Amino acid sequence: MPPRFLLQQPCFKAFTGSSYAHNPLAALSSNPCKISVRAGSAETRERRRHDPFLMAQSRQRKAANLSRQQALAREREGSLGDPVESKPTPFIEELKGTQTTSPGSSSSGDVTLNYFVKPEGLKEALEYSKNLTSPLENLDRETADPQLEKEATERHLQEHRNAQEAINRIISINNGNTADHTRLLIQKCIDTFGRHNTDKNLPPKPAAVVHDSATVHPDKTPRVGPDTGSPEVQVAILTAKIINLSRHLQSTNKDKHNKRNLRLLVHKRQKLLRYLRKKERGGPRWQHLVETLGLSDSAWKGEISM
Repeated sequence: MPPRFLLQQPCFKAFTGSSYAHNPLAALSSNPCKISVRAGSAETRERRRHDPFLMAQSRQRKAANLSRQQALAREREGSLGDPVESKPTPFIEELKGTQTTSPGSSSSGDVTLNYFVKPEGLKEALEYSKNLTSPLENLDRETADPQLEKEATERHLQEHRNAQEAINRIISINNGNTADHTRLLIQKCIDTFGRHNTDKNLPPKPAAVVHDSATVHPDKTPRVGPDTGSPEVQVAILTAKIINLSRHLQSTNKDKHNKRNLRLLVHKRQKLLRYLRKKERGGPRWQHLVETLGLSDSAWKGEISM
């Protein structure tokens, strides 16, 4: 086969002479016409750099994109919420101390007393002390003085009322320190989210599809006593501590030690929330926890930076 010679090769320029420039095929091959130019090519960038109208359009598009990105970021942050603060639910308001009850005002179980004292036990102890210190009656009614017995009875009732008022002031949670308040909040979290109480009201989580070859595990040992170690109880306790620390840091900006403690508590709660959501598959127990504590998606989604 004879060799094939290309027209655009520069080696034929010396042999053809001036006829090379007048050849239409050579002119087309030396200056090819471009039908389309890529938007990101070097020639397009060079043309835009020398064209002020194209440069202004590029700046406008860039500014519009940046503003849209900022608006979308603000919308995402607003939809996620605050990773530290909780929504104002009744339980959160009670943890913050907005709903206060006066000790001794009623005999219901809602009265908060200090030193592990229960309202029923307090009432029984006061009745026992009243009967124990009551004045003795004279068995010989012929020599008894009714006026003296009446005065002794009135004096005993007044002393009992004074003692009752003193006891109520001593065991009032309003006179307790921070450790007493924290202990009561922890006990409230255990009573509200403990599985020894919630198992009676909440339905079980959605059942998973079990394969025939899956391992059959024995039944769990029934729980004895109150539940203090489940993830929802620990999340509620951490939330109470976070509320206490965040309230303290609102008035103290230079407390670096407690700022670090708050960050650790928030990240620990995030890990527990992720574990609970994975374990419960978003079931009734997860919904009850999130709605009661007023937690937003930012408490367990993404990276928390404080």
